Amino acid sequence: MPTIRAAVILAVFLLVTVILIPVQWLGVVLGLPYIRILPHAYHRFVARLFGIRIRALGAVPRGRGLLIVANHTSWLDIVVFSALLPLSFIAKTEVGQWPFFGTLARLQRTVFVARAQRSQTGVARDVIRERLLVGDTLVLFAEGTSSDGNRVLPFKSALLGAAQAQLEGGRHVLVQPVSAAYTAVHGIPMGRENRPFFAWYGDMELVPHLWEALKAGPLDVVVQFHSPLSLDTMDRKLLAQTAETAVRDGHVRALAGLV
Repeated sequence: MPTIRAAVILAVFLLVTVILIPVQWLGVVLGLPYIRILPHAYHRFVARLFGIRIRALGAVPRGRGLLIVANHTSWLDIVVFSALLPLSFIAKTEVGQWPFFGTLARLQRTVFVARAQRSQTGVARDVIRERLLVGDTLVLFAEGTSSDGNRVLPFKSALLGAAQAQLEGGRHVLVQPVSAAYTAVHGIPMGRENRPFFAWYGDMELVPHLWEALKAGPLDVVVQFHSPLSLDTMDRKLLAQTAETAVRDGHVRALAGLV
């Protein structure tokens, strides 16, 4: 039964995705207004299809550019965050070169960063700043890589310089720490031994991992939107440390069942 379920889910996912790719592509090329909303609606559908039950806590500032700083556990994070609100991601350049999934990333207007080339960091910051100034919401996985889902890795502060973008009135854009924790599978609390079915890290191959995750069954994730921060009151490094502390605390509390 798990194999049949996974096969049906994967077939529906591929069918719907292939149908919507040209629709989103046309919208991006022509600059049509639905290019923010369509990925959001699509990922809400994918979350339901995959059996991802999302419990969201906290508030999200609306009507202005927002830089979300989050921990990163899995490719599932893309579905989870996109199902909650219209947004785009900041990702390493290699992601844009992946077959199929790279296309999906580009169509969601992902900002690609050559993290191995420090000379390109300033260019990336400028692109991110421009997107924030026009009101976009961007997600930065500040650990710089994905983890095993049992802990939060140290945050890197380099790209947080984009948060120095100043809005009308001279105030900086908001930076919102967000923690995501995968807490249960089939409604049963998820132990450390089960988390690798959903956490994608190290040298795991993406497609086999996706297949095993679908076979493993429905899962629960807790997403916490913590208090927004700003460079109005702290420098970049302190902002990274403060965001890391908030995300780590939220992640630990969610895994312990305290939220």
